[in-house]
Amino acid sequence: MFLSPYYSEKSTGIAVSESQASHFAKTLAGDFNPIHDEGARKFCVPGDLLFALLVGRFGVFQNMNFQFLGLVGADVGLQFPAQIEPAFEITNEKGKPVVGVQVSGPNNDAPEFGEALVREYVAFSGQNFPHILVPLMAEKGVMINPARPLVMYESMSIQFDDLDVDGVTLALSESSLEVNGKRGQAQLGFDLMSGERRVGRGAKQLALGGLLPFDQQAMDQVVAAYEAKKAEYQSLS
Repeated sequence: MFLSPYYSEKSTGIAVSESQASHFAKTLAGDFNPIHDEGARKFCVPGDLLFALLVGRFGVFQNMNFQFLGLVGADVGLQFPAQIEPAFEITNEKGKPVVGVQVSGPNNDAPEFGEALVREYVAFSGQNFPHILVPLMAEKGVMINPARPLVMYESMSIQFDDLDVDGVTLALSESSLEVNGKRGQAQLGFDLMSGERRVGRGAKQLALGGLLPFDQQAMDQVVAAYEAKKAEYQSLS
């Protein structure tokens, strides 16, 4: 299973170490959000990895909705249901829900199809910052705090018209940012494509906190530091 380097099975459940989470974020997703760095003060496991583990375990359903209910720290045991239901939760080792899931319709449990979707989706997510979010923030006249950047995953949904396809790619279809004081919610819509044919659609929601008035110079510095961090990691990989 291509996800095996990114988690461990322990007596408390499925667990992800800081090293495994950081490696997934940077290598598979191209995501350099500092909350996924080893040793980060507010470290959390990427929501994309939780999504990937669900797909790896249960396959791809025609309709899937995910609500990220709480941060997952390093080495926290995650409990997956033994049997799939239309609505279920992933809980931590203390029984607290961390992901709410709703599924319906046919299921494609072919490992290669699930892997293709996961790889495409997490690569799409890795482009959220700076390519999508920075223009949205500039348009609304706000920006994340360079000293304490806060961008959190809230939810995502995927709907397939047809699961009987050879492969799938993702393409951004629309994006928006709603601002309420120092908080913002970004919605990123995407099309699921098989070649030139659209076979579904999806959306993800991100919460932005601690927003400040937009400052082009400061934002340029944030982006430059992010890209430098990414280039340095890739040069050492």
